[in-house]
Amino acid sequence: MPRPDPSACDADTLIDAVIDREGRYVNHPADRGGPTCWGITEAVARAQGYAGPMRELPRSEAASIYRRLYWLRPGLDKVALRAPKIAAELFDTGVNMGTGTAASFLQRVLNALNRTARDYPDIAVDREIGPRTLSALDGFLNARGKTGETVLLRAMEALQGERYIALAERRPSQEVFLYGWLANRIGNG
Repeated sequence: MPRPDPSACDADTLIDAVIDREGRYVNHPADRGGPTCWGITEAVARAQGYAGPMRELPRSEAASIYRRLYWLRPGLDKVALRAPKIAAELFDTGVNMGTGTAASFLQRVLNALNRTARDYPDIAVDREIGPRTLSALDGFLNARGKTGETVLLRAMEALQGERYIALAERRPSQEVFLYGWLANRIGNG
């Protein structure tokens, strides 16, 4: 299922789309995350207080977990006010690879695109979206305009695609997921 139009970047719409894409209960033997339901791993569900069988994780509980852990905690609501497509990509990448990895992609690309700190200062790649990252994003968007958001998105997706390929190369058991990752997680934003 394709992602919704990220220009609106409504958290509820993004959460519904990821839940629809992830589907109900899965326990694939090659998935290092173990049992999942609606894309929420058992470890995450347990850490968030869910004690029931994973097969029965309510969709509403999954949505609540996505909102807390993958939208609000990493500050994507603040990113969405500046760059909706970037917030949508960070959300999807964070769900699939972890919010720290998603934030690091944004930070690395912002540093690489600041024209040797002429547009805005380099930022630490600390894997968290805080005031400095948001300031750098503002600086980038001010320097590059609306088309800059598209370039930033493409660069982040390039890092994501490279990471998927490297993962499959390091762990051949993950090759079973590579096609789906590339088909459903890259270039849909």
